[in-house]
Amino acid sequence: MGNSPPPVVPRRYRYDWALFADWCTACDHRSLPAHPSVVAEFLADHPAADGTQRRRVAAVNAVHAGAGLPAPGRAETIRQLLNTNRADRLARVGERVAQVVPQIPVTGWPSGLFGRRDALILTLAAAGLSFEEIARLHRTDVTIERDALVVKAGEAWVRVTAESGVEPTAAYRNWMEVLGFLDRYPSTQLLAGRLDKGASLSAFADSARHDEQPLFTPIDRWGHTPYDPTPLTGHSIAALVRAHLAGSASAHKRPPTWQPPTNSGEDAPVPVVVDNVELDQGYYDRGIAARRGAHAHLEEVTDILDGIEDEADKLLADLLAILDETDLAP
Repeated sequence: MGNSPPPVVPRRYRYDWALFADWCTACDHRSLPAHPSVVAEFLADHPAADGTQRRRVAAVNAVHAGAGLPAPGRAETIRQLLNTNRADRLARVGERVAQVVPQIPVTGWPSGLFGRRDALILTLAAAGLSFEEIARLHRTDVTIERDALVVKAGEAWVRVTAESGVEPTAAYRNWMEVLGFLDRYPSTQLLAGRLDKGASLSAFADSARHDEQPLFTPIDRWGHTPYDPTPLTGHSIAALVRAHLAGSASAHKRPPTWQPPTNSGEDAPVPVVVDNVELDQGYYDRGIAARRGAHAHLEEVTDILDGIEDEADKLLADLLAILDETDLAP
């Protein structure tokens, strides 16, 4: 530790910390800060009862917290070492997630949009992150390190690997492609067209913003996300994960398109007759004059709106053509 002052060790943890620090010195490991893998190796070299191991990890965490450092004992690997029931439960969840994720669509609208988000959520849940931890994730909290994801969950760091049978980096990039596309082209209609055609979005994954926006947001039935980014709640994520694991997740079919009402006799409005109401003599004259004035002022509105709609369609078609050329470029 060089010239750094000795760490502050609570009295009740002095023996356990001394044991850990001496072992680190003997094995040429750094005790402060210590990596979770070092703590795991220490526990393996010093087998003991569960209560003793938990006290040792508590000592390491307390000294790190006193020095203002993340507690390595809060890493998921250590939590599983100290709780075999938790490890067994996560193993079962991981097996189920490995079966479910490959079946989730990543193309089509809006199923591909929901599928990309949900696949990453399931991957993180299988890695041991709680529903609340997943809900609190920001874009800056997840990075790719070789073939694994490194996730900052509160004060702990979780390394998500493919041990459970799911490729975490693939699930992450699929969702970041969507976020990156919406960062550049905030248009649900454009995204729908790309997912419907199965067009590649890989070019947008690296351009996605890594900021404090929530990583996961709600999506309505039409595929819209909140204009002001709002995170999914832990309750919503819990319901989503349970539905997928139980095989009862929504299929997210394409919502029906709006159809204008017909002018059939059955749908015609029924006139309302009001009795005993006296209107002044100029009532009808004023109404006729108002309608005549509106007709004169709005006579050209229909043509103007038609022209705007045609121009918008042309711009949309040109933009889609440019995007297609970009995807095909070497």
